[in-house]
Amino acid sequence: MTTSLLSPRMAGLLERIQRAKQTPFHALSVEDARRAYAVGAEVLDLPRAPLPRVQDLDVPMADHVCRARLYAPNHEPLPVMLYLHGGGFTVGGLSTHDSLCRQLALQSHAAVLALDYRLAPEHRFPAAVNDAWDGLKWLAAQGAHELGLDDKKLAVGGDSAGGTLAAVTAIHAAQAGLSLRAQLLITPGTADNTQSASHRLFANGFLLDAATIQWFFDHYIDRHARSDWRYAPLCAPDVDGVAPAVVVLAECDPLVDEGLAYADKLRAAGVPVELELTRGVTHDFIKMGRALPQAREAQTWVGERLRERW
Repeated sequence: MTTSLLSPRMAGLLERIQRAKQTPFHALSVEDARRAYAVGAEVLDLPRAPLPRVQDLDVPMADHVCRARLYAPNHEPLPVMLYLHGGGFTVGGLSTHDSLCRQLALQSHAAVLALDYRLAPEHRFPAAVNDAWDGLKWLAAQGAHELGLDDKKLAVGGDSAGGTLAAVTAIHAAQAGLSLRAQLLITPGTADNTQSASHRLFANGFLLDAATIQWFFDHYIDRHARSDWRYAPLCAPDVDGVAPAVVVLAECDPLVDEGLAYADKLRAAGVPVELELTRGVTHDFIKMGRALPQAREAQTWVGERLRERW
């Protein structure tokens, strides 16, 4: 049985979630899904850690602005990571990932700039990709300096769909000659299809169901465009010279096979990769620190790897 792979805590948590009989995202309107995600996104997260510096700001894009939130453990000229939240390109925002960003700032001894990029279906592919890249360019060109941070020590990171955006942004940076210290990829999607063994094994009952994945993707991008590497970085013809990768994957996640494949693609191109495959947990586990010791351990591990990269 595939469920035997789950840790006892993860299995118990999934059982409680299933007993609650919440309507799945794919059976909701986009607005209702966003409200449901906003209500539940931090229920299992660690309490929001107090930080000396939390600052809301606007980041200029090519033809609009995006909201952002800066987290820093002190007021020194720290390294800074642009962070891109998960949510299938369709749900999520600054509030849903506030706890996680605080922990990343604390654990990495660096600043984290969370970007509220545009969401689908109002803004379909490649709007989120463009916002992520514009945000990083602004941070490198002037934003870090204006915020009193170290513009020579930049990184990009994200979880789930945000991990996809982080991987794509790291490729853009390499192509443009913009040096990054690291790319943090937490349970990212990287493939142009859902045909892997892990997608079949964990299609139902492991938090991120196949129907919800398709609901997200259908809102985000037309099927004929899904071989574009900006959607599926595994399709990128060249990843030479991209930033060293810190990769966190979950064993019982439909996306785990493509995460492993992307780590292998980076290694084959000579990119340093540090990979943590967390056993017995599902997608989004890193946001379950109240319930799962593996989430707290993964956050600590990420912080240690990023401190080494600074």
